Amino acid sequence: MRRRLLVAAGVLAAAGLAALLLWPDASAGESTAEGGLPPGTTKVVKTTLVQTVQVGGTLSYGVPQGLKAPPGGGTLTWMPPEGATVGFGAPAYKVNNLPVVLIKGTVPLYRTLQQGVSGPDVLQLEQFLKAEGYLKAKPNSTFGSATTAAVKDWQDAVGRSETGVVEPGQILVQPTPIRLMMHNAELGDQLAAGTALFTFNTTVPKVIVGLDVAKQYLVAKGLTATVVLPNGKKTSGKVASVSTVATQPAAGSNEPPHVPVVITLTDPKVVTGLDSAPVDVQLVAAQKKGVLAVPVNALVALAEGGYGVQVVDGTTSHYVAVQLGLFAGGKVEVSGSGLSAGTTIGVPA
Repeated sequence: MRRRLLVAAGVLAAAGLAALLLWPDASAGESTAEGGLPPGTTKVVKTTLVQTVQVGGTLSYGVPQGLKAPPGGGTLTWMPPEGATVGFGAPAYKVNNLPVVLIKGTVPLYRTLQQGVSGPDVLQLEQFLKAEGYLKAKPNSTFGSATTAAVKDWQDAVGRSETGVVEPGQILVQPTPIRLMMHNAELGDQLAAGTALFTFNTTVPKVIVGLDVAKQYLVAKGLTATVVLPNGKKTSGKVASVSTVATQPAAGSNEPPHVPVVITLTDPKVVTGLDSAPVDVQLVAAQKKGVLAVPVNALVALAEGGYGVQVVDGTTSHYVAVQLGLFAGGKVEVSGSGLSAGTTIGVPA
């Protein structure tokens, strides 16, 4: 039988799977005798095909922030060691040996909180007191008698005078626990308003990707991503945010505009010991569930045009024309007359 070299270009090259295949000329429906059987066989499978695109990213704990001393002065008497984490309810540092306690919130403490005041800053204080077991009433944004009593109990527990009043220098407000990076002050320093104490970031590792705007369609908040760590291990993650503002490259750069994408890790413990590192991120470009698929090298160029597969039945075989779908992971989605999961087809040796 006359043989020819098929350069699998066109649709195969477009899928990034260009290959050289040596197959006989064939026509759909054509049968072969025993001598025309393929050198190898495999099965048509019903599977899920996932096409991915790999992009570069950076593992980090967020943008470093600087912490400055509030008004009130005093002597800096304690700070956590560099690299330590501070959770809600724990001291972030001490002035005059009195703790400045970290609480959860987004509104910095900019005023004195006492009975009679109300607002979102009061609510976050009450939520903290409730979580710590000091406040018995429901948080309601109003600093009432129950809040005063709870503050006194908390102050007693941390060694402060039981005034029932919270000054800005008594608590530090942050949306997440913090991770101390570097000391900017030394123990014994006399603090003034604005004195730099230390730099910190979050305790939760994230992957930041500068995604080419042309690939922005690949991501959306909530989508799953696979992160490949420097040691080659893979871990799953989820797209937490996609910026709507593109970052322009520096003047003279050939880099395209990109959008910042933040990916959170499903299991942050897998990156323990890594402060910052380059990683690869695999994003799902397309996915099809429950489709028939064959290895790409099972495709045969038909004499009448298009592609087919060689179906093997005992000592004979015949060619079936197929329509191609999604390419992924060395396989291609196919559909054709008589094909089903488990059908035996020919492949090169």
